[in-house]
Formats: sequence, C-alpha cells, structure tokens
Amino acid sequence: MDESCPLLDVQAGHRQKLCGSNYPLSIAFIVVNEFCERFSYYGMRAVLTLYFLSFFHWDENLSTAVYHAFSALCYFTPVIGAIMADSWLGKYKTIIYLSIVYVVGHLIKSVGAIPSLGNQAVHVILSMVGLFLIALGTGGIKPCVSAFGGDQFEEEHTSERNKFFSIFYLSINAGSLISTFVTPVLRGDVKCFGEDCYALAFGVPAALMVLALVVFIAGSGLYRKTPPQGNVLLEVCKCVGFAIKNRLKNRSRQIPKRDHWLDWASEKYSKQLIGEVKMVTRVLFLFIPLPMFWALFDQQGSRWTLQATKMNADFGIYVLQPDQMQFLNPLLILVFIPIFDLGLYPLINMCKFNFTPIRKMATGMILAGMAFGLAAVVEVKINENDMPRLVPEESLIRVLNLAKNPVQVTIQDQDLFQQPVEAFQNPVEYSKLILNGEEQSLRFTLQHQGLSLDFNYTVKEKSVYSLIVFEAEGSLSSRLITDLEAKPENGLAAVRFINGLSEDVNLTIDNKRFIGVQKNYSASEYSLLERDKYNNGKCITETGEFTLELGLLDFGASYTIVITNVSGDAVKTWKSEDIKANNVHMAWQLPQYLLISAGEVMFSITGLAFSYSQSPASMKSVLQAGWLLTVAVGNTLVLVVAQAAPMAQWAEFVLFTVLLFAVCIIFSIMGYFYVSVDPEDLEEKEEKRETSSRGNMISLVTKKTKL
Repeated sequence: MDESCPLLDVQAGHRQKLCGSNYPLSIAFIVVNEFCERFSYYGMRAVLTLYFLSFFHWDENLSTAVYHAFSALCYFTPVIGAIMADSWLGKYKTIIYLSIVYVVGHLIKSVGAIPSLGNQAVHVILSMVGLFLIALGTGGIKPCVSAFGGDQFEEEHTSERNKFFSIFYLSINAGSLISTFVTPVLRGDVKCFGEDCYALAFGVPAALMVLALVVFIAGSGLYRKTPPQGNVLLEVCKCVGFAIKNRLKNRSRQIPKRDHWLDWASEKYSKQLIGEVKMVTRVLFLFIPLPMFWALFDQQGSRWTLQATKMNADFGIYVLQPDQMQFLNPLLILVFIPIFDLGLYPLINMCKFNFTPIRKMATGMILAGMAFGLAAVVEVKINENDMPRLVPEESLIRVLNLAKNPVQVTIQDQDLFQQPVEAFQNPVEYSKLILNGEEQSLRFTLQHQGLSLDFNYTVKEKSVYSLIVFEAEGSLSSRLITDLEAKPENGLAAVRFINGLSEDVNLTIDNKRFIGVQKNYSASEYSLLERDKYNNGKCITETGEFTLELGLLDFGASYTIVITNVSGDAVKTWKSEDIKANNVHMAWQLPQYLLISAGEVMFSITGLAFSYSQSPASMKSVLQAGWLLTVAVGNTLVLVVAQAAPMAQWAEFVLFTVLLFAVCIIFSIMGYFYVSVDPEDLEEKEEKRETSSRGNMISLVTKKTKL
C-alpha cells in the first residue's frame, strides 16, 4: 500500500470513503454483514432435512414438506419487511429489529436441538418457533439490505453502485459456499450427546448471525439513513384493488368501455401511477409460470440430499457428508457466471443468434428439467440395490447355516431352497414366503447327515427373517430371528451379533458402544454405526478380553456377525451382508448439479435483470417482491406434491421434469408475444395521453399495450 495514501479519504462535507475510490466506507460493513447472514441462513438450512429425518425421526415426505414450508415462508416474509421499512421504520431500523428476531430464532433452534432438553414434543415446538422467527428475520431483511447498500452511494456514482451489487452477490455466494461445506462437517464429524451434533451445527450459524448484527451496528455512524418514503407495493395493491372494484361496480352497458382494466382506477389515482402499474403488470404476467423452476431448484436441500444419503460417499481422500453436496451449487455459480458472461454469451452473439432474455430463461428451465431427469435415472439405479417392497401376505426369509455340514431346508407349503445350504454360505438374496393370512404357523424341516428334524415358527406378513441353523449339544437346532426390512437411513451401517460361544460376551465397538449377547447362538439387536473400518473392538468373556475385528461396515449396509470361536488373543468371526451396501457413487449427482446450476445462471440472474429493465425506477421494489414470491410459490408446490401425492421418488422426479417442460413451453409462448419496452419511452407516451371528463366517469384514450 502507498504510505502517502491514507486508508480513508475524509473530505469536508463528504462521507468517509475507501482510499482512492468513490466507495463509501459504510458498504464494507454491509458486505460483511451479508456474508455472515448468508452463512448463517444457508448453513442452518443445509442440515435441516437430515435434522427432521434423524433427530425427529420423521419420514421423508414430512421432512421434505416442512423444509419447503420453511423455505416458502422465508420468501413470503420479504413483503412484511418491505412494508415495515418503507412505511414505518426505514431500512436501517428494520434491519436492526428483524436481525434481533433472527438471532433469537437461531438461539431457540439451537437449544431445541439439545437431546437432553425435554421430550420430542419440546424439541419440535422449540424448532418450529425458531424456524418461524428465522423465516421472519431472513425474509424481512432480504429486501432491505441490498437497497440500503445502494442508498450509500451518491447519485453520480452509478458505476460504483453497480459494482457494489456484484460484490454483494459475491458475498452471498461465498457465505453459502463455505457454510454448506462446513456445517455438515460440524453435524456429522463432531459428536455430542452420543450422536450427530445438530446443536453445534445450528449454534455456529447462530454465532455468525450475532456477528452479522454486531458488524452492522458497528457501522451505524457511517450510514446514510433515508427516512421512510411510503410503501410503493402497498400503493400498487390499492390501485389494482380499486380498479377491480370500480370495474365491477360499473358493469352497465351504457358506461363506455376503457382500453385497459387499470384505467378504471383513474378516478382516484394519477395517470403516472396507473401507467407505471401497467408496466409492472406486464412483467408480473410473465412471472406466472416461474414458480415451477423454483419448485425444482430448491429440492437440492431436500430430495437431492435424501438421495445422497442412499449413495456411496467415499471419494478416496475424503468421505463427503450427504448434505455437503449442496456446496456444489454456490461453487458452480461462482465458476459459471464469468464463463457465461465472458465466454458463452459473446460466442452465441458471434454466431448471430438473438439469445434474448426470454430465451435464456427458457433455456434455464430446460436445463433444470434435464437435471431432474438425470436425478430420476440415478434414483432408479439406487433402487436396484434396495430390499424388495413387501405386500400383504408376503414375507422374506433366508437361511444362515452355522453348522459344520450342509443342511437341506424344507418349509411347509413353500417351494424354496432346492439345494442344500452349505456351511457358512453367504446367502445371495432373500426368498419370498407366501402366507395365507396376516400370520401363519409353518413347519420347517431340517435334513442333516441322514437325520430329519422339524421346527414350528409363526411368520408374520411384511416381515423379513433369518433362519439360523446351528449345532447344540451334539444335535441340530434352529432359531428364527427378525431382520431389517429396509436399508439403514442416512448412509449408516447396521450390525448385529450372534454369539456362537458357550459363554456370554460383552462387546465394545469404537470405544463407546457396549453390546451384551447371551451364549449359544443368541442374537443381539441391530446397532447403527457410521461407515468406517472397525478393527479395534473388544470382546469380553468370562475367560478374558479379546480383540474384535469387524472390517469395513459400508454405507447403507446391514451385517450379521457370528462369533465362532476364540483363537489366541482374538475372537474369530464370520460376517454376512444382509442388505447390500450403497453401490451408486455420490459423484453421479455431479451432472445434475452442473445442469441445475447452469440453469440458475441463465434463469435467475437473467430474469431479475430483465424484469428490472422492464419496469420504471419507482416500481423496482414491487418487482423484487414479485420475484421473491415466485420462489415462495415454488416451494409451496413441492410441499403440496410431497403431502398430497406420495409416489416413488423416481416417479416424482419424472413428474417435476414433465411439469417444468410443459411450463417452459407456456412461458416461451408468452415470451414470444411479449413486446420488450423501454420504461422511459412508455412514461413519455403516458404523459401525452388525451383525457376527457364525462360526469363522474373519465373516458381515456389509450394506446393498447400488447402483453
């Protein structure tokens, strides 16, 4: 740095500025505040679906529905924030007050994630209250912070203001990128209260939100604070409401028609306001199909995260948490923006193709639809490794032969196990039992070395069983035990033990899990473990302590481990894989993230810039609210589908793909008939319109505007 140039340039009568620039110092506080706030929001949201699934033990549909209800609320509440800032408190005080609400919400949410605090109902109530306050806080300040940053610049410094918005957008994505990678690590790699540390995963974002508030308040003396100017959004709503009410009141055929339905507001509102509202409604009309894009886009944090829990996350040098995959989106956005702006778009222009904003947005929709098509393909491949779906009067069974010689198993009224089951033969798959009711008593016949033994067991429908065959006191015996009916959730591994020793054992796994198993082929319950190699376990018997090596317990697999004997200082075991491990690698999600992130750049950035260019300066906040509401409606659509029409996940992905392609066609047709305008030209034309008064009604001569 040049020693002769002070960090701040303070001139008489001017605000403090960064050295050698027209950037006010106050924007540094605003940018840091936005980085911390976005870290806070996206970090909390990254682990939210798994929190519902693992901590509350909700099913996938309910977890998805609540996640998208929260997301929708976050995009409905900006309307409240805009009204508070413009009509009552001003932007600065609105940001302060709602940030305090935001912090309180985070703290309540973090406390609600402490397992030892109360029962399930207490956790749910605290979490829902916390989420509501967070939604009110993050949504309420959303329309205020960026606009407040823009207020810090002098009118003549428009280029600096535009660059500020680019830096502001960069801080949003930087906060999102770091938090969506770090927060899942805090959740999964750090353990507290004996399980995943959701309290810490929510507590760190809470601390970042406190820091965001402190930084923002620290810059208080540097800010330019404009007083409330009146809420334009409220005025627009009143104008539209009056026009509709007035039109319904004057339905007589004797009353002259008006060229535009908003002209019916001319008795109360100025020509300028009505003209500007017309410009806005033209763009808002184009917004109608847009929620479907957001319905797909925001499922990265719900359905795609749930899909990742059923995949293999081992990348060799690093094992990725399923909710960490979300970091790909902000990372790809930061990569794609310069590639598209400096490479792709100029190349398309060189090819003389008129790649209009409408076409860019339609292309973004197509890319998002293709992403969900790929997600459906991945889901189908994942399902190939799932347990068969059971129906009434049907069960599954397999045989574990723990005897020394082959055993022929015959089951009453069933045509199964044509070949003898070899000793310690790992079953390839389960066999299907057909029952005559909800439960049935069946006779199992075991033939072994010329002897035939019968055993009777009651089998229930829609259950999974293992028949254990073993030698006891010189004779053949058996036990029927219940197996898992589905894969362990969240990529965990399930393991149970069968004690083939003649003495009870106590097992220690990963230094904290104690499992007692009685002697003579008794079976333990399943225990859920993180995917890892477990070779340092302990087996404690009456005769001593021995090393227990389990090997790799892989993602989503279920294992039965039989303790066969003791040799030297270690126990000998035999491991059977009951349910196959996840065999579809998480890297297969990368193409769908690439497509939907490219779609976001084309759709979101282009759409916002286009809508701003098509509206007068006084109405840009209205369009901002309209744009945010399309995100809210999109999340509401996911909520409805998840609850009202439960279906196989791959089929749901296909449904969303088809819906988005259909909406894309509708949007393209609407865009084809849309006539792009310059708001300044339309304002000049509005001023030249001729008006004449007849009684208490006004007949306007207007030029029709094509939608």
